[in-house]
Amino acid sequence: MGDDSVISPKDRFLTVYGRKPVLEALDDAALEVDKVILADTVRGPNAAEIQRAAKAAGVPVQRASAHRVKVLAGNGKQDQGVLADVVAPRMRSLHAALSESRPPSRVLLLDGITTPANVGMILRTATAAGLEGVVVPRRGVAALDPMVVKASAGVAFRAPVLRCGSAREAAEMLTEAGYGIYALGASARDSVFDVELPQRAAFVLGGETNGVGAEVGELVTEWVSIPMPGEVESLNVSAAAAVLSFELVRRARASGTARASGTGR
Repeated sequence: MGDDSVISPKDRFLTVYGRKPVLEALDDAALEVDKVILADTVRGPNAAEIQRAAKAAGVPVQRASAHRVKVLAGNGKQDQGVLADVVAPRMRSLHAALSESRPPSRVLLLDGITTPANVGMILRTATAAGLEGVVVPRRGVAALDPMVVKASAGVAFRAPVLRCGSAREAAEMLTEAGYGIYALGASARDSVFDVELPQRAAFVLGGETNGVGAEVGELVTEWVSIPMPGEVESLNVSAAAAVLSFELVRRARASGTARASGTGR
């Protein structure tokens, strides 16, 4: 599972790139920006504007090669030679979350969701519903970049994001930690509204085209569906996530708990 004493920057920060997103992050008093990295090819008024904003916010600016900025941003076409690491206070590794004295009891696991708009909307919905964890693997899922942040309307910065290498790795860790793994599938007989849930449960949301992958599917405890009396084959994955998230809110309220976490505190 890795050494939890070594915390990857990707488990602490959301990186935004491009002049406008970086300036917006620096100007937002609600956000803590750890650092700005500026390519040594950016000079003149553009560099001065970034440096002024960073100084006003008390944020250090590091210079790096244009190549290094492209590598860190992961998007060579749109980084414009500047990026910022924004502290995401609720983001941590899945391993760290499972090691806590009270691990999250209800989590979503994203598997193969590659459209940034869907990832952003899922983060916004899950945060609104009070879920304590959304597992966003580093491989196979859209990168947490400005497009995801925009789709979440900025909520991604404070979403309870849990990081790990892959969806399969996450499913293995969750199973080991005693979670039931429930996957949404259109053909499943059991309804998400009726299924009995254990104390700890993880819900897998599959990719836009292929659904839940075979590697994760092998570890699924039970497949569940969203009943659709109308003549529609399936819902967009972010819409399905919304139905699921607020079904968990309904259950929590019905059992007298205050949050969708279902902890019964």
